[in-house]
Amino acid sequence: MASGRLNGVLAHISHSAPTTITAMTTASKLPTFDELPKFKDFTGCAWEVWGKDDQLGTVNLLTEEVVKEAAKEIKTGKAIGLNWPVNFPSKPVFGRKGPEHEVKFLEGTGAVHDDHLHINTQSGTQWDGLKHFGLLHHGLFYQGTPASFFKTGKIDIVSPTDVDPELIKYGIHNWAQHGICGRGVLLDMVKFYTEKYGKLPYDPFTTHPIPLADILACAKAQGTTFRPADILILRVGFMQRYNGATQEERDGLAGKEETFAGIEQTEDMKRFLWDNHFAAVASDQPALESWPPAEGINHLHSTILGMWGMPIGEFFDLEALAKHAAETGRYTFFFSSWPLNVLGGVASPPNAAAYF
Repeated sequence: MASGRLNGVLAHISHSAPTTITAMTTASKLPTFDELPKFKDFTGCAWEVWGKDDQLGTVNLLTEEVVKEAAKEIKTGKAIGLNWPVNFPSKPVFGRKGPEHEVKFLEGTGAVHDDHLHINTQSGTQWDGLKHFGLLHHGLFYQGTPASFFKTGKIDIVSPTDVDPELIKYGIHNWAQHGICGRGVLLDMVKFYTEKYGKLPYDPFTTHPIPLADILACAKAQGTTFRPADILILRVGFMQRYNGATQEERDGLAGKEETFAGIEQTEDMKRFLWDNHFAAVASDQPALESWPPAEGINHLHSTILGMWGMPIGEFFDLEALAKHAAETGRYTFFFSSWPLNVLGGVASPPNAAAYF
């Protein structure tokens, strides 16, 4: 995208906030949410916080020093995968293509197999990348990039030594080559609510906003505090609900309007996520936020991805993690994620794990 077009977009931003947005690399130097400028009807615009050419977003917070400090969380060597098998769900929501796995015997070899795997990178456990979701009614993505900038359809890249940087701009490969590694923090909302009410006060398969007050209360009950660059992970209940459902009920999710529990779309929630300077946020729900938003309310995806460049994780399988955390009383851990290195990719399975 020509710099003139980007400058034209950025000219619409109100710079009435007291902090001038410059290239900043550490959480201590970042503006608060209330210091961030507005963009039209959106508060908290972080475009160019890490420079006008940035393609990492809040993953910039995961510096070598942050990773080194987070590695101190590894005490026992216990490792827990956070990825649902790519086979699930067999009938994805949001109209996405179901996974297909084909194993082929190579004739004449005696004993050799290959397999072919065809998936929508957002049908199951995933990171939403910067090209996935933007400011819908403005047609803009991270850094104010117009939707028309991106090439769609089949992307052919033949030579590893001759790749057009504009073709792959804002792709998932940026996070894949950097890694999303640091201190993970689990907030087990399922455990919190179950201990408080005897059961979940909502159905994870229905629209229900999780209020910030409950998230803070959960953290307090766990004895959990946050550090800049933490990777926040919320267990809201989808996986538990799905595992306990009939196959008919599971398959039925793909045939109805999507409704899911998730975090509320409030200014206070945005302020909480930004001011704690989380490097990424994830949950076990199909959409991190309560879905769909109430009429007249902007999607939280637009702010988290489109305004901040913060990875959104969905469909994370947190059941084994929650069990271990409850048994040990440890809700922080070293978190490792290496997405697929797809040049210009929109999203990816996270290949994520927690290490205790």
